[in-house]
Amino acid sequence: MKLLQTIATSFLCTFAAMSLNAQAQTAPKSFSAEGRQISVYTTAQGTNQKLSPTDKLSFKKAEQALEVEYSVFVNPNKTFQSVMGIGGALTDASAEVFAKMPKAQQDEFLKAYYDKETGIGYTLGRTNIASCDFSSDIYNYVAENDKELKSFNVDHDKKFRIPFIKRAIESAGGKLPILASPWSPPAFMKTTKEVLKGGKLSPEFYQPWANYYVKFINSYEKEGIPIFAVSVQNEPMAKQTWESCIYTAEEERDFLKTYLGPTIEKSGLNKKIVVWDHNRDLLAQRASVIMDDPEAAKFVWAIGLHWYETWSGGKPMFDNLRSVYETYPDKGLFFTEGCVEQFDPKNVDRWSNAEKYGRNMINDFNNGLMAYTDWNILLDENGGPNHVGNFCYAPVHFNTKTGVTTYTSTFYYIGHFSKFVRPNAKRVSSTSSRSALLSTTFVNEDGKMATIVMNDGDKDIKYKLFVGANMAEVSIKAHAMQTLVY
Repeated sequence: MKLLQTIATSFLCTFAAMSLNAQAQTAPKSFSAEGRQISVYTTAQGTNQKLSPTDKLSFKKAEQALEVEYSVFVNPNKTFQSVMGIGGALTDASAEVFAKMPKAQQDEFLKAYYDKETGIGYTLGRTNIASCDFSSDIYNYVAENDKELKSFNVDHDKKFRIPFIKRAIESAGGKLPILASPWSPPAFMKTTKEVLKGGKLSPEFYQPWANYYVKFINSYEKEGIPIFAVSVQNEPMAKQTWESCIYTAEEERDFLKTYLGPTIEKSGLNKKIVVWDHNRDLLAQRASVIMDDPEAAKFVWAIGLHWYETWSGGKPMFDNLRSVYETYPDKGLFFTEGCVEQFDPKNVDRWSNAEKYGRNMINDFNNGLMAYTDWNILLDENGGPNHVGNFCYAPVHFNTKTGVTTYTSTFYYIGHFSKFVRPNAKRVSSTSSRSALLSTTFVNEDGKMATIVMNDGDKDIKYKLFVGANMAEVSIKAHAMQTLVY
């Protein structure tokens, strides 16, 4: 299967420190689109276009925009947050499905995700500390009641997950920063004495649980997997049927500032810490409780978020990101997880899934997001494995019965970002004149701009791309995503 057409343009890929600012900055160098060519890449429903080169355009002197036209406006001299990277989660489920692939399909899969020339160039990863719902079994790394963690080992992960992550790192060119998140402490450390269905961390185990993170980091790094950051807790306000643990904002703040932060600091590991790691709905409240305490805030690198607040029937709360971005400009916003739930095996590739990703990614980046990790990068024909039946969609599915790998439209929609928005790119001021078009723009370290435009309507649209004093006329199909590189 031919996944992507090779794209000649390459972008620098370096993992360096971020620069975060809530207010627009004047770009260090004046950018002019005059004389530049635009390479257009398109993914469109009902066509064979999948991140395909579809047009070569030229800029001309801009004319006055008209209200009767569709327009996208880019101000190249106003930049915002830096982008650390874009990637997905390397879970037990993904590792187990990967192990069932023939070698040739494994190689194809890894290139599709991590090769920046022929694939979509993922540059970030996330993984679970001990088991999560997307594990085939429930496990942790210590024996029952081992408060001193003398029995700690990650032998369980050496069968599938650790070899899988190492292959991903190799495919990414030897560098793939990994965020690690716990779903639950061991049962004996919790008030409920079980890892499933919520419960809380018992106060007498605050220090042993903080030590557990350090043990995990050291064990994984001994296996050749660098962990650049940990989150305090995956979804700390959700009592799930699977592994989960509840922290109020105050409890997370106090555990962080008194135990986890100092413990990681004293270990000399110099790792970053992500708080919240849950939905946008309570994002601002959690941020304010933790960030307004200087002793807690000093340990926080970023605030993590998911997109599942729509469970209540409402719409995505994108404005909550902007509020936090403006209130705490020295902290990052990190999308740590999102997927489409309720997997339908009869409809593995739903275009609406891709459009959900496009809509969320454009809005989150426009509201201050600096890093993005999707959920499972690979699942099977049932949307699993998952030990509680919480089956979901992934960008790629491998049918273990037929041997067919399906690269869904979601894979390509995410690729419109990950392939063309490289680490250390800066977001650039970008707006649309009509709600039918969503857009966002970035400038990469090599000076090239990438403007991403999405049309989720039923009609093809002709629009004008204005970049400073220059413009170009562009066409986008119905239900399509474009990246314009110039």
